[in-house]
This record gives sequence, structure tokens and C-alpha cells, in this order.
Amino acid sequence: MQDTALPAGVDRLALLQTFVHIVEAGSLSAAAARGGTSQPTISRRLQMLERRLGVRLLQRSTHAMKLTPDGERCFAHAKGLLDNWQAIEADLRGAQHEARGALRVVAPHAFGQEQLIAPLLEFLRRHPQVSVEWLLYDRLPDFIAQGVDCAIRVGAVEEPGVVAIRLAEVPRIVVAAPGLWGRGKPPQHPQALQGLPWLAFRTYYRDEVQLTQQPAGQTLRLPIRPRLATDSLHALRQAALGGAGAALLSAWVVADDLAQGRLVQLAPDWAAPPLPVYLVYPQAPFLPARLRAFTELMRAWMPRIAGMLAPTRASAGAAPRARR
Repeated sequence: MQDTALPAGVDRLALLQTFVHIVEAGSLSAAAARGGTSQPTISRRLQMLERRLGVRLLQRSTHAMKLTPDGERCFAHAKGLLDNWQAIEADLRGAQHEARGALRVVAPHAFGQEQLIAPLLEFLRRHPQVSVEWLLYDRLPDFIAQGVDCAIRVGAVEEPGVVAIRLAEVPRIVVAAPGLWGRGKPPQHPQALQGLPWLAFRTYYRDEVQLTQQPAGQTLRLPIRPRLATDSLHALRQAALGGAGAALLSAWVVADDLAQGRLVQLAPDWAAPPLPVYLVYPQAPFLPARLRAFTELMRAWMPRIAGMLAPTRASAGAAPRARR
């Protein structure tokens, strides 16, 4: 029978921390440099952990390193355990208000590289002991498996087991290149838009757009047959600029285009329902100070971004909701 006991003085949490460092750094040598130790020491600690657990955690070759299925599960458990342990230490030592450590954030691609860099830089300025890994993609992550602390999400949040804090709303308007409608003034009513060529943003609409008159509140559903459908906000804007069709776009995306006359707002008294913007994180008994600080800054900053709206009174006053 294999002896899985650890040598005297070996800390299980330290072994798990070493394993997490290996995965995050991408190699044993990078993990050694990060931890200020030697590669043989890192390798020995990994072997101790694998022996203790009785499974192979990593598959290693000369040129690559890959997590085994057991390693993926171990990493998810280890990351959550270590984060909770750090939160417990901070809470009991009275340091819960001092933001430090690494924060891993997922943000929508276009929004995250254009509108959210300014608040991100402000966060880094205020909290010099925090480092941020800023990941850009348009889906909600698997928080535990990917080691993500929080995500900025545009649109509804239906996933279970997360807390969603409403930060702001994104107004959406219909725009087109000048002259797409022919001669004369731009169309003023949604019904005049139905005969135009259309572009669709598959993430939020495909074959129908819903527009509400401001401030009367009358709502119309407009069937469309898009000539182009895409899941890229940048591609949609470029196609609209190129005269391929009318598009329903977030106001912040086209603010400069409207000001410079490159695009024109159609049916200007009408708008689509605004999209909510949430900060989302997994439910946990303790929140690291760095995550609380990031949440507070984003709540204050997000409604001030050009082309954004403050959340409605009802949603702004509500407590963060857990999705179960």
C-alpha cells in the first residue's frame, strides 16, 4: 500500500499554493521564479501533492505542460480554498479593508478595451498593492474552474450561484450611414425603417427589434431581414459605417460617429430597451478586500461613462441578488 503521509513540517496549504502557482505561471520554472525558489523545489512539492492525493495532476513533456482532468478539479478546489483562507486571515487580523493581491476580471471585449480602461487605471492608482489580470471575452466565465474573481456582464444574468450587482444601463439607438434611406430627411418613425436593409447583432437581436417612444412609452416590434448578422460589436459598427444597413447599436459605440456625421440616428424619438450592466461574482462567505474595492469603484464610475445611464431607481436601490 502506498504511503500518502506527508513528511513532518510540510504544510498542505503550501503544497496547494505551489500547485496553483504552477498552473497560473504556466511552467515549473516560472512558478519557481514567482515564488523565489528553485525549480527542483517546485517539482518536489508537486510530487508530494500528487503522492498525497494519489493522482497525476499534470502531464509534462519537453515542450508543454497540461492539466489532467484530476488536475483541473484540484486547481478549482485549491483556488477556492486558498481564496477563502486569505479572506479569513484578512478578516480575523483586522486587515479586511486593505486591498492587496491579484484580481482576475473578465469584461466584454469591446466594452472592456474602450470604456473600462479608465476606471481600471483609476482602481490600480488607488490600490497599488493590487495587480489585475484583465481578460476580454463576451461570455460569463466558469468562475471557479478559471479562477476568475468577477466579471462585467452586459445583458441579463440568469446563471445560478452568482451575485449580480447592477451598475448601469446601456441605451441603444437605430443608426445608419447618411443616405441609406434615399433622398430627403432621415426616417422619423419606426414603420419607415422596415423597408431598409438591416444588420443584426446576434447577441441581442436577430430578426426583430423592439423600439419604445420616448417619453410616451408606446412600443413597437419591427420585423427585420438582416443582410448581415454578427456577434462582434466592432464589425457591426464598421458595416453600418460602410452603408451595408441600419443597425441597433449601443449609444456609447456610435457617439463620435454621430457627432462627426458619419452615422445618423433614425427615428430619434425611439429607442430599444436599455441593456443592464452587472458586476457578477460567485457566492462566497467572504469577499477579498480587493474585490470589494473594485466593486465600489465600478458602482460609482460606471454611470459616469459617456453614453451610459444610471440604473433605474428600483434596481439601484436593491441589494445584490444571488442567482440560485
